[in-house]
Amino acid sequence: MTRRASRARLIAALAGAALIVPPASPGLAAQAAGTPTRRLTTIDAVHQFPGFFHLQNVLLRGEFVTEGSRIVLRADEHEILVLFDGGVRAPSGVVDTRGLVVDVGRLEPGDPRVGSFAEGRDAEKWPRPGEALLLRVNAVYERPSVAPVSVRSIAIEPWRYGGQTVTVIGNFRGRNLFADLPGAPGKSPYDFVLRGAEGAIWVTDLRPRGAGFDLDVNRRVDTNQWLEITGTVVHERGLVSLKATRLALAKQPKAEDPIDAGAPPPVIPSAPVVVVFNSPSELETDVSPSARIRVQFSRGLNEASLEGNIRVSYAGQTAEAGAPGLPFKVVYDGANRAIQIAMAQPFEPNRTVRVELLEGIKGFDDAPVTPWTLTFSVAF
Repeated sequence: MTRRASRARLIAALAGAALIVPPASPGLAAQAAGTPTRRLTTIDAVHQFPGFFHLQNVLLRGEFVTEGSRIVLRADEHEILVLFDGGVRAPSGVVDTRGLVVDVGRLEPGDPRVGSFAEGRDAEKWPRPGEALLLRVNAVYERPSVAPVSVRSIAIEPWRYGGQTVTVIGNFRGRNLFADLPGAPGKSPYDFVLRGAEGAIWVTDLRPRGAGFDLDVNRRVDTNQWLEITGTVVHERGLVSLKATRLALAKQPKAEDPIDAGAPPPVIPSAPVVVVFNSPSELETDVSPSARIRVQFSRGLNEASLEGNIRVSYAGQTAEAGAPGLPFKVVYDGANRAIQIAMAQPFEPNRTVRVELLEGIKGFDDAPVTPWTLTFSVAF
């Protein structure tokens, strides 16, 4: 055999060997198949690591709060502006919210993904990356009933467990080898990520080794192992971790159903908007004939829905009787979620006035305003 032929056979053998790929471990295969389409995290983490979460689908736990003409999702003293897609509304109480994180400063002013955020804004004063974040909400779910502590429950609501000692089971993910989390606590050379059915947290202060195992934080081949870890929950700088005091090998637990299991996703209707303050007060007497009427609401309003849905009349005049009501002008104060009604003419002395908010007024989030009536008496 010539030297050239021998060399050709050697190259062919090496090429064939290069095509032989060892089978993936069952753990890694399962992880790849079960990779979530969204990241379970916190509002704090989104603000700390906006570049990591930009255009990522996330699941956040919090409560919707109206601030003037805008709605935010708030949790643990952190908040993020929200825009609602596909008819989703803002319910009351703590809920789980699924949506797309948008770091406005990383997009151009004309990008449709910023939605109504760009309305009325000067393109020359567009925010820089990290300065303005919003969540495009596409589904809202009832907060599940309190369940046993797990990686998932700690990851989505760490403030509930801060400083507590807990025990959880999760999949060893090395030193964030799969980019489960946006940053690292940097406590020691052996810090590693522990992932649950959903969500992930860091584990610090203990090297991942014990009776019958010694895991390498830099080797993916070790990520088919499951660990039971006891430690203290720490939440700082947007990262959640366990300051471990004990760890051991564990069996993979039964898979947890995702928070939003089931189809189609349940959309929670918004709670009605209600009146929280008014002046004059109900059944007040000796009200000045030139008094203005002020009504404040629990959430902001859709200003356009006010037209034709407010009526002021004297007692005894009813819409059914064809009475036109008294002429007035209404001004909406979005910052204070209030309306002010100024009469075209002063009230007649010693008359009883009836103010009605009729069906059809809508909140900022399209929720209905509960019909409401105010009655007071004018001074002599």
